[in-house]
Amino acid sequence: MLLTLNDYRSAARKRLPRPLYGYVAGASETGAAEEDNEAVFREIRLVPKVLRGVEGRTSQQTLLGQTWSAPFGIAPMGIAALMALDGDREMARAGADATIPYVLSGSSLTPMEQVIEANPEAWFQAYLPGEVARIEALITRVRLAGFKTLVLTADTAVLANRENNVRAGFSTPLRMTPRMLLDFGRCPRWVFGCFARTLLRSGVPHFENSYAERGAPIVSKNAVRDFGRKDHLNWEHVDLIRHLWPGKLVLKGLLAAQDVALAREHGCDGVILSNHGGRQLDFAIAGVRALADARKVAGDMALMVDGGIRRGTDVIKALAMGADFVFVGRPLLFAASIGGRQSVTEAINILRLEVHRDLGLLGLNGLEEVDKSILCTTAEHC
Repeated sequence: MLLTLNDYRSAARKRLPRPLYGYVAGASETGAAEEDNEAVFREIRLVPKVLRGVEGRTSQQTLLGQTWSAPFGIAPMGIAALMALDGDREMARAGADATIPYVLSGSSLTPMEQVIEANPEAWFQAYLPGEVARIEALITRVRLAGFKTLVLTADTAVLANRENNVRAGFSTPLRMTPRMLLDFGRCPRWVFGCFARTLLRSGVPHFENSYAERGAPIVSKNAVRDFGRKDHLNWEHVDLIRHLWPGKLVLKGLLAAQDVALAREHGCDGVILSNHGGRQLDFAIAGVRALADARKVAGDMALMVDGGIRRGTDVIKALAMGADFVFVGRPLLFAASIGGRQSVTEAINILRLEVHRDLGLLGLNGLEEVDKSILCTTAEHC
């Protein structure tokens, strides 16, 4: 029975081959950064108010000039179409149905032009190298496709040490070793419901959106994925992107308040505080821990956060600590792997109902009433 977002993780573990589940669920090195994403929420207690008349409460939120049905969106997640049949478009459609933001990952396997058709309000997330020609070409493609919001991920200058991927036998591209074939064979529902159907429909998927041109196939004996000169990306390139990009520009992967201030100086419309789901620098702080300092310097930029958000109370705690909006990743991809668009919609509704219920239990009529007065962060005072 799927009653919470965490339930989808358990169900997906039974459905997905071990290497694919490990890729989604895993983190870098010791996993300390991922653990902190959830631990921070357990440290915070809530102080409800009563007798406030909350029958008319709403969980709608405005972000970057648009009103959404809830204060959370679908975070960008790579190779979703390998986890779920047509995963990128299925999640994009679920986001459109629910009127919440959906962010397409640059490490996706579905051409961005097809995804924007499925959801005209989708955002695009880019992993750009510090190479002017490639930046210009990709920005042109994203603009011509019709995206209005561009998310530049800034915390991937160096490939992370994801030992869990090695142990699970995962790589990009995938190498079809005897061990991999055995892992696939143990998951016939995924093989015939997703992998085989994908191959029959369109052949071996490729990385479609890393750059302006098509990238490496997801399954190959010899192909090597091109990551470009990401370690060369710097604030001058942000200036270039700001000059080239006419829509909303969001910078993702920030944790230091100094970087938030710089993002504002360089013309960004918003930032997403994030440690990349604990998948980059081990022991990096949770994005929620960076909220207080970031709020002081964010000014009129949209301040967003992701990482470890699994319950409605997590969403409300993040908003009370200064966030304007939050993003949820792994649980919604796990949901897609189980039942596509329908399961993602069900997971969205679980979280949305929790937020709505928790507002009522806190004695609040809307998200504009969420502030630090409902928080207790030190045990001795709770």
